[in-house]
Amino acid sequence: MTITIVGSPACALHNADPEHPEHPARMHSINDQIVSSGLELVVRFADAHPAHFDDLLLAHDKAFVQRVFDLAPSEKGDRVWIDDDTIMMEHTLKAALHSAGAGITAVDMVMANETQSAFCLVRPPGHHAGRSTSAGFCLFNNIAIAALHALEHRGLERVVILDFDVHHGDGTENIFQDDERVLFCSSFQHPFYPFNGDQPTRDGILNVPIPAGTKGSEYRELVNHWWQAIDDFKPQLIFVSAGFDAHAQDDLAHLRLVENDYVWLTEHIKAAADKHCNGHIISMLEGGYELKSLSRSAVAHVKALLG
Repeated sequence: MTITIVGSPACALHNADPEHPEHPARMHSINDQIVSSGLELVVRFADAHPAHFDDLLLAHDKAFVQRVFDLAPSEKGDRVWIDDDTIMMEHTLKAALHSAGAGITAVDMVMANETQSAFCLVRPPGHHAGRSTSAGFCLFNNIAIAALHALEHRGLERVVILDFDVHHGDGTENIFQDDERVLFCSSFQHPFYPFNGDQPTRDGILNVPIPAGTKGSEYRELVNHWWQAIDDFKPQLIFVSAGFDAHAQDDLAHLRLVENDYVWLTEHIKAAADKHCNGHIISMLEGGYELKSLSRSAVAHVKALLG
């Protein structure tokens, strides 16, 4: 199986506040772990093409996208707060465009059979950004843009988005609320930011609220019904919002997963992809803020994608 790590140096330029948990060291730590683990010898690397304005309109309202462009600082030292958690500086828009573009690049590579799967090592993350909102460190919804590129421009009819970040992918759910071409599976600590997702909405949105303190064995039982649902849906491509902040060592949340739990998740995702869509998986980094557990978990995830 071939896997390509898609990214861009531009994604490391976004550095709005030294105290902000979503900082460039997240990418650097994963890159260091890729090298120290020897993974760089068996994966491919590709540069992300930046998303264009019209690409963002696949998932977002035009007025919202224009507002983000208009608010983006251009002068060194300028800062603009989009919400209480999400801040822009002079390099943020460039980073966000490359982050969103990585998913499009990955889709095009997979559909052209240039790679079997891809891991988008990018930031800022995306899954809290809704159709007309930025939130929770997220400017644009990277995974939704990629999925809609596959559906609208690459001829696919059914895709799965599986989100195992510790926070509910509420922006992704907002975008696909009425789109039955997408099976959306999301596990998340609850009650916890963004304090939603616990009420059923439509068939095809499989949210799993997880109590604080839950360990891996209990977590696995709670999400185990996903695999049959994915089998029944028969996806043509599987997308993953890969947040590693449910790790026991990540003190911004309160779940107790470890690397082996991410391996278990990835192995099940890979088995479904092998069965239904020629092994095609596009995974995109979301959260994860304790650098050691983040880097170990991300590399374990990529190794499991490799099989």
